Amino acid sequence: MYSNDIEEIRDELDEVDVQILRLYEERMRICRELGTYKIERGQKMFDKQRERDKLSQMVSLAQGEFDKKATKELFEQFMAISRKMQYQMLTEKGALGRLPFIGIDELDWSQSRIVYQGTEGAYSQEALKTYFGHEVNSFSAHTFRDAMEAIEEGSADFAVLPIENSTAGAVDAVFDLLVEFENYIVDDIILPIHHALAVYPGTTRDQIQKIYSHPQALMQSARFLEEHRDWQQISVVNTALAAKKVLDEKDQSQAAICSEYAAQIHGLEVMEHSINDNPNNSTRFIIVTNQKVFLKNAKKISICFEVAHESGSLYHLLSHFIYNNLNMTKIESRPIEGQSWEYRFFVDFDGNMADPAVKNAIRGLREEARNLKILGNY
Repeated sequence: MYSNDIEEIRDELDEVDVQILRLYEERMRICRELGTYKIERGQKMFDKQRERDKLSQMVSLAQGEFDKKATKELFEQFMAISRKMQYQMLTEKGALGRLPFIGIDELDWSQSRIVYQGTEGAYSQEALKTYFGHEVNSFSAHTFRDAMEAIEEGSADFAVLPIENSTAGAVDAVFDLLVEFENYIVDDIILPIHHALAVYPGTTRDQIQKIYSHPQALMQSARFLEEHRDWQQISVVNTALAAKKVLDEKDQSQAAICSEYAAQIHGLEVMEHSINDNPNNSTRFIIVTNQKVFLKNAKKISICFEVAHESGSLYHLLSHFIYNNLNMTKIESRPIEGQSWEYRFFVDFDGNMADPAVKNAIRGLREEARNLKILGNY
């Protein structure tokens, strides 16, 4: 008896679902007509006030608090899906949209100056040499901001900056500077990080009393340092500066944790190789310029945007990647300066700015997000 009752209920539910489906299809047909009307008259697809009024109207017709919330969520989905269909209609009509970036076949740095942040021997310099070669015209900047200012004002053509480390995570300061400056990512390089224990030539292990390095390098070498608790750990601005200090002071009670590249540059002996805890530690560096260009074979796009501080706003924006079959590979958030508890989102996704699907997704994001910025295609 119970089984028959529940089957009857399910049959009734199935009938209602079919009716909902048919009504949904009819709604989409009408929305397509509306999209055609907007396209022919050059009207924007997204009318935020109209959607707010519509949601308010539908919620007011629902009974009970639970149904009111559910109605709002349901019709938000209906309207979001309709917008995405209308954006795709623009593509079908040939209105692909133009993005303010120029596709190029290759980067030409034959006559360029390249800037990196840090002291000679820094991992950033090693990344620069690995990417651009050893014969390029390069110089160092004291801070990340100095490097960004150098390419913005034209004293450098490219900058090499760390953006994330596989152990320590994102380099927040660089994310913030990408928003602030009109500079753009044109490529990236992943550099394996192998910390070494470097000493002044002739130093023996029993002479070491102090270890100098960047705080992250000290942290990433914690297991090795745990075996030498009598060594005093002292933080400095970067690993290359630690190597330079050991060389300049010629003090055999001091040692540096730095790259083997920095040890070689500063004439130190490597006492221990690869002392970092994680043998797969690596840092991703970005190549930045002040030109809005992208390589024609580029496969990844970085963007950032802000969202309205209200329920579901981020969800609706990210759905543009789903509806355009784009693979989002990363999302980071950073607090917006001066706006408590509001965040800017940084997103990486697979694609090329010449692809219609990418243009379609960015069009939708521009309509619905606040302050969207394309950081680069590389």
